Amino acid sequence: MNQPVNPRISPIYDPAHPSENVDNTLHADYGTSYARIKPEGVDTTHGAILYLENITVSFDGFKALNNLNLDISVGELRCIIGPNGAGKTTMMDVITGKTRPSAGTAFFGQSIDLTKLTEYDIAHAGIGRKFQRPTVFEQHTVFENLELAMKMDKRVKTTLFSRLNSEQVDKIDACLRLIRLNGNERRLAGLLSHGQKQWLEIGMLLMQEPQLLLLDEPVAGMSDAETARTAELLNELRGKHSIMVVEHDMGFVAEIAQEGKVTVLHEGSVLAAGKMSEVQADERVIEVYLGR
Repeated sequence: MNQPVNPRISPIYDPAHPSENVDNTLHADYGTSYARIKPEGVDTTHGAILYLENITVSFDGFKALNNLNLDISVGELRCIIGPNGAGKTTMMDVITGKTRPSAGTAFFGQSIDLTKLTEYDIAHAGIGRKFQRPTVFEQHTVFENLELAMKMDKRVKTTLFSRLNSEQVDKIDACLRLIRLNGNERRLAGLLSHGQKQWLEIGMLLMQEPQLLLLDEPVAGMSDAETARTAELLNELRGKHSIMVVEHDMGFVAEIAQEGKVTVLHEGSVLAAGKMSEVQADERVIEVYLGR
């Protein structure tokens, strides 16, 4: 018997129960046991790509998030700053399904309830996350890393021995130029500098065509030159993707925030939000984070 469809959730491909309003054959998961939420099913009618309301996460009585409220618009680049322990990582864990909130709601677009989905389903819905430490396939080339990220079949042997069509090759080439690694496509990923590995991982996320990118301290450990190039990269992505950046480097934040909004977290809640110049002048932010 077909299971009832929750109208608040985008259609999920189930090989046993294909939905009449989902063209399952268009999905790379067709014929497998994997479920996939249609990325084109993300409803952003009201302009918001992410909406968190009254999110609370408690660990043994400690509230890592305390009635957190946050929304991000389509195409926005939002910077998140705050002291260690402010709840920045926990917030990303909630968005990606790694941590379940004890209270509150988290929606991707108007209808996808993130609190009801697995990490796998959230990734396929169109949310990509990059952790602080780069994780790339070091024994494979830069090109192969992007190829593996692009294809849904994650079996390395199957992916690398299948033939790419011209459109796929062009897509990888465009990504190489964007992430400043053109000319390094045949180089083993393990031989890249720390900054180059960070760019490669961002490229791997982009190959999956996410609608929302979550970047956790993307310039940690980078040289000044690498940091500047990363700022250029994110500014190029502005408007094409919705991006959340958690970062401690205030110079970098100022470079990518521009006239956009910066949100300051403290003790699991939003302490302040506004333009970079506004939060830098906020006495509360100076007291708990920036210092005098």
